[in-house]
Amino acid sequence: MRLLHSIAAAALAACCLPAWAQASVTIPALQGSGLVSPLAGQRVTTEGVVTHVVNNGFFLQDPVGDGDPATSDGVFVFTSSAPTVNVGDVVRLTGTVTEFDVSGSTANPAAEARPLTELTSISGLTVLGSGSVAPTVVTLPVPEADGLERYEGMLVTLRGPQGDPLTVQQNFFQGRYGQLTVAAGGRRETPTNAHRPGTPEALALASLNARSTLLLDDNSSRQNPVPTPYLDPTSGVARAGDTVASLTGTIDFGLATNSSAGIVAYRLQPTMVPAFTASNPRPASPPAVGGNLKLAAFNVLNYFTTFTNGSDAFGNSGQTCTQGGSTPSASLCRGASNATEFERQRTKIVAALAAIDADVIGLMEIQNNGDIAAQHLADALNAVTGAGTWAVAGGAVSGGGTGTDAIRTAMLYKPGRLARVGAAVSDADPVHNRPPLAQTFEAANGERFTVIVNHFKSKGCGDATGPDLDQTDGQGCYNAQRTAQAHALAGFAASLTSGGGRVLITGDLNAYGQEDPITTLAAAGYADQLLRFGAAGAPVYSYVFDGAAGRLDHALASAPLAVLVTGATTWAINADEASLRDYNQEFKAPNLCSGAPCPADPYAPDVYRASDHDPVIVGLALYKPVAGDAGRNVLMGSTGDDLITGFAGADRLTGGTGGDLFAYTSMRDAGDVVTDFIPGEDRIDLRALLAPTGYAGEDAVADGVVRFRPALGGSTRVEVDLDGPSGGGAFRALLTLRGVSPVALDGRRDLLVK
Repeated sequence: MRLLHSIAAAALAACCLPAWAQASVTIPALQGSGLVSPLAGQRVTTEGVVTHVVNNGFFLQDPVGDGDPATSDGVFVFTSSAPTVNVGDVVRLTGTVTEFDVSGSTANPAAEARPLTELTSISGLTVLGSGSVAPTVVTLPVPEADGLERYEGMLVTLRGPQGDPLTVQQNFFQGRYGQLTVAAGGRRETPTNAHRPGTPEALALASLNARSTLLLDDNSSRQNPVPTPYLDPTSGVARAGDTVASLTGTIDFGLATNSSAGIVAYRLQPTMVPAFTASNPRPASPPAVGGNLKLAAFNVLNYFTTFTNGSDAFGNSGQTCTQGGSTPSASLCRGASNATEFERQRTKIVAALAAIDADVIGLMEIQNNGDIAAQHLADALNAVTGAGTWAVAGGAVSGGGTGTDAIRTAMLYKPGRLARVGAAVSDADPVHNRPPLAQTFEAANGERFTVIVNHFKSKGCGDATGPDLDQTDGQGCYNAQRTAQAHALAGFAASLTSGGGRVLITGDLNAYGQEDPITTLAAAGYADQLLRFGAAGAPVYSYVFDGAAGRLDHALASAPLAVLVTGATTWAINADEASLRDYNQEFKAPNLCSGAPCPADPYAPDVYRASDHDPVIVGLALYKPVAGDAGRNVLMGSTGDDLITGFAGADRLTGGTGGDLFAYTSMRDAGDVVTDFIPGEDRIDLRALLAPTGYAGEDAVADGVVRFRPALGGSTRVEVDLDGPSGGGAFRALLTLRGVSPVALDGRRDLLVK
């Protein structure tokens, strides 16, 4: 339909008519080319096609436009109540051009700088006929900051470059506000996770993230929508990392939460139901990290045995929590509200810890009530894994104690696998609000190492002053204190000598991978194991915030320990999951339902969303080295796990108890007899032998590189063909496993090849 307006008329109205006059202008003219309308405050008459109707207004768009890409062809018409128009109506109306501060607060400069242009105080609304508008295709990232402003109020279809899909970045607000954060270009990474703060690279990534990202809203300003939008029929909730081919809807601008000082963003109100693809499926089990010992760190998100209603896990009432010098109060408790919520919380955490099956677990955000909460968790784990499997590395903590915060660090370990060397110790330096907790352990083979569990000061600004204020370099508030904590931690770690210099610094350091606290510890000799073993080209992360992924949780190893690390990873069971799945019952079905039908409770007694941080898992090859020489040796292992290398000569090797590794470096080592090999417990290490061949498989038997042949006395001869099935070589005998039948062996399980 032809609109009877012109840009010239709009310009005349803008310069010459008083604010109360009614001018006839096009939508592009009232929008203008900047963040603020040139006609702000004026009464205007305009017309267009209704493209989208929401609960408090509708979107109106000029079907022709003015040909200027800098001006939007659409506008939001605010009616306050349900509008009476329909999509496809061509309407004329009169309204006041209003620049709406979506925050309603002078405390949100980002919102003040980007008001939403809309028409208010509507009168004279007339339906002229019907029409349609095709969505404008918009490719993310947009070329400049606030690039979506030029599409404000317009019907668009959003896609990635070359038609690539958009990726869900964050789903924290899905249940409460019906929102998902989406972006082009795969997972967006926190800039200071990848680059040093303030560098051109970090600034460029921050810009790219902002230009690639927007909020997918749900066409409603209501909180806690029932049913929750964008539910996946299989998992119940979309995971961060899932994708959608494109999104079609109208662009507006608003708050990401109900906090007037909170995040503001460009949003898409969909006109077509998005179809998500499960591109980031849930991992069913923890990733393998190798080695013979496993260490883990888990932020358990306020595991309190005292509840906010004043009761506790032991059936008592009138209970309180403490923090600093504050008067004890139940309001200082941070976890479950009641026994029902606590049982839901504990079930998830126990399921996750049992599945990780580590030998040492560092805990953060557990109630600081002595060892009560930690012991309660250990008891719950033992109920699942067997009595006596887990114990608390607790008791009296020398040094700085456990601090005065409401939460503390703690440690669980398996006494059947490790022995404590001395008592746990913490750093007394007052810079720590939650003192680091250190414990040295000794394995059955006599090898030792030390674990230090940490929880640095958070990035929340709170009472920050001076250098602890946000320096606008991406590191948030209290970076100065966290850096001071890192310096103190490095000194504390250096003072711990009982582990022979083998130290793992782990926990929630509240600093991303390239921020000052992490580089401070790197300069002190502690290497980032998550980065070392992370997949090239993909963010290494344990946490999602503000639509970007990064690692606040770390595994930093001293040089003597780093050479023993066989793998380090996170288990992606929490950060990518919607908070809708956690243990809390507030703001969720069925509590929100006033009638039928009522959606199912999104909670499940599984590992997913046990916390908001992903656990960190580290593998160690903590074997006692036992080595021969070029002659014929008789070698005996210890009562623990040993790395036995006979080298050249026909050797007689006995591992003893424990899970032993029999290593071979060349065919000159052939002729050995292993007297006590136990399939499924001991392994043959062929990595050094096969490395020169370029073999990169996982099952050397299936690949025709190794075979198991029967030998006299019910034994097995292990033979190797270094050329593989495609070469011209032949199998040659490497060693004999006495008393072991070939049918008892499994190539994947009993051979270490990579």
